Amino acid sequence: MAKIVAAMATAHGPQLHTTPDQWLLRTEFDRRAKHPFRGGVYSYDELLEMRKDEGLAEKSSPQAMAANHARCQAAMTKMADIWAGLDADVAVILGNDQQEIYGDDLNPVFMIYYGDKIPHHPSSDEGRRMLPPGIVEAEPGHAPDHRIEHDGQPELARHIIQALVEREFDIAGSPKLPTHNPKSTGVSHAFGHIYRQVMRDNVIPNVPIYQNTFYPPNQPTAHRAYTFGKAVGDAIRSWDSDLKVVLFASGGMTHFAIDEEFDQRFVRALREKDAAYLSSIPLRDLQAGTSEFKTWISLAGALEAENVVMHDIDYIPCYRTPAGTGTAQGMYWWQVA
Repeated sequence: MAKIVAAMATAHGPQLHTTPDQWLLRTEFDRRAKHPFRGGVYSYDELLEMRKDEGLAEKSSPQAMAANHARCQAAMTKMADIWAGLDADVAVILGNDQQEIYGDDLNPVFMIYYGDKIPHHPSSDEGRRMLPPGIVEAEPGHAPDHRIEHDGQPELARHIIQALVEREFDIAGSPKLPTHNPKSTGVSHAFGHIYRQVMRDNVIPNVPIYQNTFYPPNQPTAHRAYTFGKAVGDAIRSWDSDLKVVLFASGGMTHFAIDEEFDQRFVRALREKDAAYLSSIPLRDLQAGTSEFKTWISLAGALEAENVVMHDIDYIPCYRTPAGTGTAQGMYWWQVA
């Protein structure tokens, strides 16, 4: 039977793919949007007043942003080095889509890609024009500059789909990614980040597993994400193969209003394998970018049956304004006994 030999969780925010001056291109979005934060939804000015005693002006200074950028790059280098030493045969990647291949016309809760080849390419000129400042500049960090393909693992993908159906999950299956969206880079950036930043473009056969974390009305709950992960882990372990599998969760941490307290409580639950906490986080606390934690919750479910040791690589709260907006970056990995 297949063996899960390790797992990794990494943020994939644009701070990892852009320079601090490019981070500031997102402040226009910060100022006009309303941001979920600690059970409420607030304007930029409301956050500025609420958080005035947290020292966030200093934490979002040019010097702080430069230091955090350097830490992000060092952490990604370390994660890629750890990955290189794992000698894995197959990766199973839990990620999400941000209207890159899907849209309002169709958005499944869970989708597993089972094609032989995974397309990966730059977005079109039209697609780039649709992207906001600070996001379009990040594309080289998750997409190549020309069309390429990576190997899928259709045998494992089909096995996971069938196992999940038997567990009464309603799974969308796709042997060909949607191509109608001009913003498409083929596979979505949650997966492209792993290919480019962690695997350093030496992409091994893998199974992309999509979860709709962002968009109502069909966002899965934390409990659903956890039980989904348990079923995925069981499916991998039941696969009749001697190949070594590494699991990834790509997304998070808190954003677009950073909440260090929430992040640290979440990480503690991962370390302690606190399924009760991870399964009961209210949906209101898993909105906007923070919703990507659901892929980490699924990863925790998949690892529940494993004897694991969790390792920190780094946690970097990358503030870009005194209101506390930005993206918290974190990288962690698990050894499996």
